[in-house]
Amino acid sequence: MNATRQQPTDSAKTAVAKRPVPFLALGGVWEQDDIDAATKVMQAAARPDGNFFPLPEEKDFQNALARHEGCKHAVVVNSCGTALDLCMMALGIHAGDEVIVPGLTFVCTAGAAVARSAKAVFADIDPVTLCLSPSSVEKKISPRTKAIIPVHFSGLAADIEGFDNITKRHGIPVIYDAAHAVGTRHKGKGIGGAGLAACYSFQSNKNMTTLGEGGAITSDNAEFAEKVRGLKTFGYVYGPQLRVTQIGFNYRMTKPQAATGMTQLAKIDRVIAARLARFQQMNRALEDVAEIIRPAGITEGHGCHLYVARLDTSRVRFARADFLKHLKDVWQIACGNHYPAVWSWEAFQNVNCDKSDTPVTHKAVEQVMSLPLFPSTTDEGVAYIAHAIKETIAALKKE
Repeated sequence: MNATRQQPTDSAKTAVAKRPVPFLALGGVWEQDDIDAATKVMQAAARPDGNFFPLPEEKDFQNALARHEGCKHAVVVNSCGTALDLCMMALGIHAGDEVIVPGLTFVCTAGAAVARSAKAVFADIDPVTLCLSPSSVEKKISPRTKAIIPVHFSGLAADIEGFDNITKRHGIPVIYDAAHAVGTRHKGKGIGGAGLAACYSFQSNKNMTTLGEGGAITSDNAEFAEKVRGLKTFGYVYGPQLRVTQIGFNYRMTKPQAATGMTQLAKIDRVIAARLARFQQMNRALEDVAEIIRPAGITEGHGCHLYVARLDTSRVRFARADFLKHLKDVWQIACGNHYPAVWSWEAFQNVNCDKSDTPVTHKAVEQVMSLPLFPSTTDEGVAYIAHAIKETIAALKKE
């Protein structure tokens, strides 16, 4: 390959006007009702007799979230990371235990196990869905396996039946990382009741947010839900007499966050519908681009948090880094990287983990790229991104 990049042809330069397409920090929509909800709580707290307790908004949000996600119980907390940590605590995960996780995910999926001194065991992902593969998980099970954490990657439901069967055969609890999956449906039903529990994120780049941070644990298991509910509030059990029955922490969501959770949840289906339309439009626009592997399952029920395409490196001589650099430098389009392999982060270099026998993950982490598609993306915006992708591939193939 030549060291110097070829510039786009004159026809490419004049055909389409270049303009910045950023990867936005806000993944959903933030409207006046959200501002009003937070302001109302703050104004009430500012009165001479006001404060930020008690939290009726928290109970309202939990009940609404449970209904929306198709489960019996919801416990809201301050992040998905703390939700996963609470689940590890509730399961009694400790040194000597093993927790099976995917390698293509955000660091806290595996970090929740490592933080409890357990061994993170990386199983492989499905080559089509990019979700954790039950068959790969089965090969990694040992007498020390105490939990499995699949991810509903990008908003596509993982193989819930496959993991249910593993639980039935081996008795190992499944905790779903549903950080991408608020509003995701599997066979027409929300995924909040799948497995023993699911952990959600309401961080700012998700499809809904509770003032920038937030999370939840959902479950159909009343005993488990009550256990994490106590752990998130110093171990308190509320009743006629206040009791502390376990050592816990303060992982609570604030009153303004819960209030905005209600307004954000009320519009999440609209947000997902807008994202789905853009995702489907992009799938059609890239249909004839053999070098791009389009995401699977872009149909009704997909949570549509990320449009994760892949550069088919078996069809091109250039690397993803070259592709993304050209796309940004020439076309001003910024893409996300979801994700580098978890084990590639510095923090995981000296921890107890197993990344063996994960060829699909090793390949995928060199190919994935999240295109900047959001509810605000226009028809013309989708066409511009698709055009830039085609032109970039053509330009790099000439080098």
